[in-house]
Amino acid sequence: MTEPPPPASRRALRAAVEKARPAPSAPRRAARRRGIVVLSATAAVLVWAVVAILFAVFAPGDTDRAGAPAADRAPAPWATALPVPTLQGATPPEPSAEAAEAAAPAPTDGICTEAALTAALAAGDDAAVIAAAGGAAAFRERVASGAAPCIDLADPERVWVVVNKQRPYAQLEYAPSALVAAGTVADAGHAILRTDAAAALAEMIAAARAAGAGEVGAQNGYRAYGTQRSIYAAQVAQRGAAGADLVSARPGFSEHQSGLAVDVVPCDPACGTLDDLAGTPADAWIREHAWEYGWIVRYEEGYTAITGYAHEPWHLRYIGADLARAYREGGFHSLEEFFELPPAPDYAD
Repeated sequence: MTEPPPPASRRALRAAVEKARPAPSAPRRAARRRGIVVLSATAAVLVWAVVAILFAVFAPGDTDRAGAPAADRAPAPWATALPVPTLQGATPPEPSAEAAEAAAPAPTDGICTEAALTAALAAGDDAAVIAAAGGAAAFRERVASGAAPCIDLADPERVWVVVNKQRPYAQLEYAPSALVAAGTVADAGHAILRTDAAAALAEMIAAARAAGAGEVGAQNGYRAYGTQRSIYAAQVAQRGAAGADLVSARPGFSEHQSGLAVDVVPCDPACGTLDDLAGTPADAWIREHAWEYGWIVRYEEGYTAITGYAHEPWHLRYIGADLARAYREGGFHSLEEFFELPPAPDYAD
């Protein structure tokens, strides 16, 4: 029986064998490393898949074990949506016209869908329209805010019409359908007004007389387009165009053409001129009480930059008792402010 080689001989034998074995080539080493990477990635995917399956099977429903609603629990890290990467400096594409139109809020007709209001409009009953809108203050607010598109501030048949240097009549030669003489009002040879305005003027003047404010007369009610053209031309000849524009409206831009405006004069003992009104008891009474009868002083002192006209204490405008009360109680000084319209100090041209 042969004796085994001593330990030193065995170590020398293994070293000789290893030295004789050929070394692995570089491609073989690279392949081995790729295999290790693939196996590691596959193992990681399998682990995450198992975790997801276990979570789906054993996760609580609408409430967790403590009874808290699921919506109150913080989401698991893997359930949180990752932010979408964006390119540096990139801008989002503009939405199409169809998409923008679909996203825009739908227009509203506001109070114009209410049956009582539409019926009053159709009947031409301005007082009923204002009542259906919730009263004069609510009417003003809704018209000013655009919540009443059926209320046309350019309609000269309505007491709320607004005529100024930026808002001419749509038909420049417009004439009201119902005009009457002021009747018992002093010096009323030219005081032709709309029926409702004429009645309100007579009532106001009687109240001024009863209050001891003196006799008030009326001049220059309704003026036709042709009459206003002649008056304006005379003012231009006297004052020049810039001066005329401060005291007289161009034809087609005058409130007098609506039949809702009148110029008043003091008549104690005889009727005077327009310039005679300021500072009289009648002037003071009109400023304090005309609104009670549906009238306002249209061109107040200090508001030329809004109305476009110099102070005219004699120029009164009828807007009806309801709107005149809201005008007074709201502290307004022009119809432009009342309806939140742009100032009209000059003509567009």
